[in-house]
Amino acid sequence: MQLQKIIKGILAYRGAARLQMVEQFKRIKNDPAPKAVLFTCMDSRVLPTRFTQSDVGDMFVVRNAGNLVPHAKLFGTELVITTEPAALELACVVNKIRDVIVCGHSDCKAMNLLHAVRTPEEMMKTPSSPLRQWVSRHGATSLTHWEKFEASGFKAPLTFDLGSKTVLTHIDPDNKFEATDKLSQINALTQLQNVASYPFMQPLIKTGEMRLHALWFDIYTGEIYYFSQKKGAFAIVNEETSTDIMDEISAMYIHSEKAVAA
Repeated sequence: MQLQKIIKGILAYRGAARLQMVEQFKRIKNDPAPKAVLFTCMDSRVLPTRFTQSDVGDMFVVRNAGNLVPHAKLFGTELVITTEPAALELACVVNKIRDVIVCGHSDCKAMNLLHAVRTPEEMMKTPSSPLRQWVSRHGATSLTHWEKFEASGFKAPLTFDLGSKTVLTHIDPDNKFEATDKLSQINALTQLQNVASYPFMQPLIKTGEMRLHALWFDIYTGEIYYFSQKKGAFAIVNEETSTDIMDEISAMYIHSEKAVAA
């Protein structure tokens, strides 16, 4: 029945949106200029082009279980050959994109699993599981941050090195979210650290030409949170906060323009 729904969706697309999209494809055919690359989870409830209202050609979207980006130190090893570093290079080196976004979300099944496999005993229950190997290997640093946070009673700030600066961060200061959702927010920031670990990214980040961002999507309320480096916390994006968030982003662009001019 589900595949029938997909076929019906294709027919609906042909009748309502295909011709419009073809015209958009023609306009950007020879000069596609995506402005961002977004790493997010493959969860079917997360629809990034919908909640960002993005259009054809606006951004690259890279999806996997847990919105994980392997650290550069793991790249090329015998057991770690993944597409994420290639996608990052395609976006930021080949296409010269200057905004990288990692977007996590609530009730992330990959983060729930990472939280569950904290002990070697639990990990060894299914040692051949690709999913467990994936989240354990590339989520290990996120889990280390989370365990430190847990030890403080979920109160102490955490430090994240985002390449151009170190940000003192308060995770869920109002204590609104479950422990696994706190891990999901920590993971989004940890993956930004991993993005910053690649040699082809580091010079651009250090000069300010490359900008790193984190989003977090609450699937139960539909609210989107933006990580404010200025405030050191995820801030809800709404009509009341959007001006401050846009001002912070604008300041990042001004710094980037000065870096390019220099």
